[in-house]
Amino acid sequence: MISVLSLLQIIFLNNNIKEYLMKKLVFMLMLIFAGATANAQAWTGKGDQKINAGLSAWGYGTGITGTYDYGLNGLISVGAGLNAYFSNYKDNDDDNRVFVFGRLNFHLKDALQLPEKLDIYPGIDVGVVGKDFGLGAHIGARYFFTERIGVFAEVGNNGSLGVSINL
Repeated sequence: MISVLSLLQIIFLNNNIKEYLMKKLVFMLMLIFAGATANAQAWTGKGDQKINAGLSAWGYGTGITGTYDYGLNGLISVGAGLNAYFSNYKDNDDDNRVFVFGRLNFHLKDALQLPEKLDIYPGIDVGVVGKDFGLGAHIGARYFFTERIGVFAEVGNNGSLGVSINL
């Protein structure tokens, strides 16, 4: 349990963190207002292509992530990804700094009758972490502000958030 003194130290002593979070908040608000009138689609089905780039917040480590997804039909997409970790990587073994994987997602936009700009998708990741087999499961969401630019978040045993681009 966090004490009041610890909370005050976090609030008053971590100006770098507050400045970083404020910059991110301003950036996100700019994206929201810039694309408020755009007609964006988060998932179009067969032939749909997306690139995600962002921060890998937990799982096999903390670092950056990049993924590509290709729509096979109105429900399923397949793709590939790479996570590069800077810290907290699996077993603190330098060989585990990279997770290269294939991915399979099931898009629920139509089934849940979501707005055109929003897609929710559960999925799995299967690949290699260093010299070991890697497996991940996630549920993700994408929201598009413009026809091409949006944001994504994925939570599960690997989690990430960042920018999503319609190709």
